[in-house]
Amino acid sequence: MRQFDLGRLEYRAAWVRQLEVWQDVQGGAEDTLLFVEHDPVLTLGASFHPENLLLPQSEYEARGIAVVETDRGGDVTYHGPGQVVAYPVFDLRRHGSDLHKWMRGLEDAVILALGKLGLTAFPFPPHTGVWTGPRDEPAKIAAIGVKVKRWVSIHGIAVNCVNDLSPFGLIVPCGIHARPVTRLADHVAADPAALRKALAEALETTFPS
Repeated sequence: MRQFDLGRLEYRAAWVRQLEVWQDVQGGAEDTLLFVEHDPVLTLGASFHPENLLLPQSEYEARGIAVVETDRGGDVTYHGPGQVVAYPVFDLRRHGSDLHKWMRGLEDAVILALGKLGLTAFPFPPHTGVWTGPRDEPAKIAAIGVKVKRWVSIHGIAVNCVNDLSPFGLIVPCGIHARPVTRLADHVAADPAALRKALAEALETTFPS
């Protein structure tokens, strides 16, 4: 598995880079993991519902938060500095050609990575993503949304690490009402570099080459 850290990058520019890597992987290159930290942005997925934006779009932009329509699955979510975003551009034909297995495997990898850092996390069906806290009143710590084209995946995972959570209060995150979001720093000592390392190792464990 190749790995590239794109540093801090505007969302659209990172999307262009994903598509370049997608072409490489589609052409036979090895599975590739991209890490990135985004400038403040709301991304609108294929299942986006306008009522989940609690302000006019112009108001987000006035606050320095871009709004971008994407082709990933899911509704609206927020990305910003201090959040660890991982885009596994993997050829799923090497991993069973099973979209359900891919999504559950991404959740498993995040859970494994957070466990290595001292935080117990778990899935919370029917919602996609990773959660922590009391199992009857969990908080979401990681969002997952992907697009698979010709069996090669783009988009991926966003784990709240040391980022400011207040922008989530300006939306209905992932369209899920009455469920809070949380971040790694609210539970254990949090370091984005350590989280990236743990995520990379967990993805290699969950989806071996």
